Amino acid sequence: MPLYLTEQEVDRCIDMSATLDVVELSLEHQSDGGALNNPRQRLTAAPDTHVNTMMAADSTLGIFGFKTYTLAGGIYRFFVFLSDSHSGELLAIVEANRLGQLRTGAATGIATKHLARGSADTVGIIGSGYQARTQLEAVCAVRGIRQARVYSRSPERRSVFAAEMSESLSIEAVSVQSARRAVDGADIVITITNSRTPVLEGAWLEAGMHIDAVGGADAYVTELDEAAITRADTIIVDDREQAKIESGELMMSAARGTLIWERTIELWQIVSGQTHGRRRPQDITLFKSLGMALWDISAAKAAYDRAVELGLGRHL
Repeated sequence: MPLYLTEQEVDRCIDMSATLDVVELSLEHQSDGGALNNPRQRLTAAPDTHVNTMMAADSTLGIFGFKTYTLAGGIYRFFVFLSDSHSGELLAIVEANRLGQLRTGAATGIATKHLARGSADTVGIIGSGYQARTQLEAVCAVRGIRQARVYSRSPERRSVFAAEMSESLSIEAVSVQSARRAVDGADIVITITNSRTPVLEGAWLEAGMHIDAVGGADAYVTELDEAAITRADTIIVDDREQAKIESGELMMSAARGTLIWERTIELWQIVSGQTHGRRRPQDITLFKSLGMALWDISAAKAAYDRAVELGLGRHL
């Protein structure tokens, strides 16, 4: 019988450290052909009802599955269905809001681990919402971060975010009054917004920066202006085929001829050592993250294994 795990049980079973490990491992499995990922599929079921499905398999871990999430009545609901690849048995149904927050942050952490300069100790983060917390947590886990500067449109929200991150991560996190002030002098820049107009300008970038562009899997979302795309020495994506239909910034640059898709690198190629994302200290590196089902099922498997060990969950 499959195990049903609630959000609260997931939170007890997996943390950022574990999620960083499973995301990196999934990319290693992808590099040797042991893991496969399918781009997201979307369905508008009604004017205010949307259904999204993402599928993946990791034969090395012996699992396959999918994440489905819906938006109806203004409410999102996230679930991962996890199955055994040998028997086809459904192992678990996992509530996946917290799981998604962790795996999205962990992907940024793994990209930063392999792309940012080793000496990087300052972060500029644009966005202070629900997903921003695990973004900063993951980056702090892979680099010795001393200071983070946060900007978002709401002074109150960014101040609360800065105070919470200062306490939970033991760093100096400060609220600043503009995106430019967050970015100036930062070693690592994170954008985690749903903006349809650029929040990061290429003119602000400095030699040696690493950028994690995480907000919005949408053809019409453009967190970065075209100059930011063209100034990047290396552009890394999680899944190129998905980026071709969901990354607004890259799609628009490709349409104008300033980006060649074949020159982008997928993250597994960096993690496996097949290629290097940062060749020189002064390179500007850009990771565009859209989210992969492979990370969802890998994180769900880790949560499931721990739940079995702890005797958590409800058998259906």
